[in-house]
Amino acid sequence: MLRKRLIAALTAGLAAFALGAAPAAAKTSAAEPKDVHFSYDGPLGKFDQATLQRGYKVYAEVCSSCHAMNLMYYRNLCQQGGPFWNPKYPNPIESPYCKAIAADIKVPDIDQDTGDAITRPATPADHFKSPFPNEAAARASNGGALPPDLSVIVKAREGGAAYIESILTGYRPAPKGLTVPAGKFYNIYFPGDLGSFWSGPKDKVPTGGSIAMPFQLTPGRVSFDDGTKSTTEQQAHDVATFLAWASDPKQEERKQTGLAVMAYLILFAGITFLSYKRIWRNVSH
Repeated sequence: MLRKRLIAALTAGLAAFALGAAPAAAKTSAAEPKDVHFSYDGPLGKFDQATLQRGYKVYAEVCSSCHAMNLMYYRNLCQQGGPFWNPKYPNPIESPYCKAIAADIKVPDIDQDTGDAITRPATPADHFKSPFPNEAAARASNGGALPPDLSVIVKAREGGAAYIESILTGYRPAPKGLTVPAGKFYNIYFPGDLGSFWSGPKDKVPTGGSIAMPFQLTPGRVSFDDGTKSTTEQQAHDVATFLAWASDPKQEERKQTGLAVMAYLILFAGITFLSYKRIWRNVSH
């Protein structure tokens, strides 16, 4: 019995020593995403088409220079609930809006007669054009960092669209005592471990982290066709909404189906209750 206790004590001691000797995990901290209201919030919420159109323009003129959306086709822009949906054109491939948008973009292709690499105007059936031919080229153009694909970024990040909007507006000058690594930028909403770059008190390490993407959404960088003032916050909100739609383009249809199912279940429950009362009304319980 004593032998077993000694072995157990020795095992516990070795485990405690190993845990104590192991390097501590890096601590990350970031400000909580902004409390943002989006038009599609809630069971009855819908995407605002004007916001989606502005958001697509921000993506096309700013984000698409580095970030791909490989799961999106140009025809998706004109599908029901999309930025350029028009009920006159139920088939998005036939929509003149998508044809015009795609025609302004040159995509790589292969000449079927010669086999040579060529470029041609895109069609609604094409994927969104990728800014780089491969991952190596993307990293080489961004200081080794790989810009994430934005097709489902809102679903992939905790905090969703609010996190995306917060990141895009979260750039700040580095606090005194913080040395930001070369090629990185301080962002209060980006998680990271700044302890090794902080020369101030250890209990006052700044919130946030260093991000490889520089600040992009300068005021007025994108001109909105509907006359909306192009502030940093407006651009960030619009593109975050567009990316939320791209991550879940069938959201409105799913909500409508859910409401119809709930209405049916409530009606069915009422009929079932009345039937129960009628059948058993003369039967003692």
